[in-house]
Amino acid sequence: MATEERAEPQQVPAPDAGGPSRKPPREAIAEAHVRAPTRGNRRLESFLEAVNADEQVRTWWYMAQVNAERLGMSDHSWVHVQIVLNIALRLQRLLVKAGVEPALVSDHGMRARDAEVVVAGGALLHDVGMSIHRADHEEFSLLLASGVLDRLLAGSYKEPERTIVAAEILHAIIGHRRRGEPYTVEAGVVRVADALDMAQGRTRIPIEAGHEGIHSISAAAIDEVRIEAGEERPLRIEVQLNNSAGIFQVDDLLATKIRDTPLEGRVEVIAKVEGETEKRLLSGFRLS
Repeated sequence: MATEERAEPQQVPAPDAGGPSRKPPREAIAEAHVRAPTRGNRRLESFLEAVNADEQVRTWWYMAQVNAERLGMSDHSWVHVQIVLNIALRLQRLLVKAGVEPALVSDHGMRARDAEVVVAGGALLHDVGMSIHRADHEEFSLLLASGVLDRLLAGSYKEPERTIVAAEILHAIIGHRRRGEPYTVEAGVVRVADALDMAQGRTRIPIEAGHEGIHSISAAAIDEVRIEAGEERPLRIEVQLNNSAGIFQVDDLLATKIRDTPLEGRVEVIAKVEGETEKRLLSGFRLS
C-alpha cells in the first residue's frame, strides 16, 4: 500500500500544555496550519488554502483549546483538527475505493472529490463552537461555520453548488454529536474520524494535570490506531492497547459513533492488548 495511503495520526505532535507556558495568542494562532494529502484535488486544495489563510477560523481553534484546558480536557486545538482531517480523508477514500458512493455523488450528481471537500469542511469546523462553550458546542459550531463557509468555498464553487456543499458540511458538523443521526456517508465519516483521534498523546494534558478519570485513563491506554481496507468490509480499524481500560474508548465511544450512521456494517473494529503485562495507568483513586 502506498505511503500516502497509510494514516499515522498518533505521530502528530501534541500541543503544548496550557497554563503559564501557553504561547501568546498571536504566536499560537500564527502557528496553526493544517495539512493533508490532496492528491491533485484542486477544490480541496483551494478550500484548505482558504482555511489556513482565515485568521478567524484559526482563532476559533485557539479558543477551543483554551476552553479545553480550562476544563482539563484532551486536546481540542488545531492539532486535533488536523488529525481528524487526515483520518476523515483516509476513511472517505477507502470507502470510495470499495465502491461506497458518497451523497455528493448519489444525491447531487457531483464527484467523489467534492465529497472530500465536505469531509474536510466537517473535520476542520466541527469543534469551533468549543471556542464559546463545551455544552452544546456542536450547535455553536454550526452557528459559527454557517457564517464563514461562503467565503471559504468562494474560490472553489459557484452557486448552487457552493450552497449545496456548505449545507452538507453543516450536516456533517451537527452529525458529529453523540446522537447526531448523520444521514450521509460524509457526515458519518466525520463523526467516526473524530472518535478515532484516541491515541494516548491526546490525553497528555489532562493526565499531567492529575485529571484521572475513565475518559483520560482509557484514552491513555491506547497506543496506536491503524486504518486499513478491510477484507470482508470496506474498512478495518485496529486499536492497539497497553491496558484493558482502553476498551471503554472502543466499546463506549467509538462503537457509539459508528452506530446509526451510513458506516454501520461497513467497519470492522479490532482491539488488541499488546504484551504479557499491562501498563500501570492509575496512581490511585478516592471517591470524595
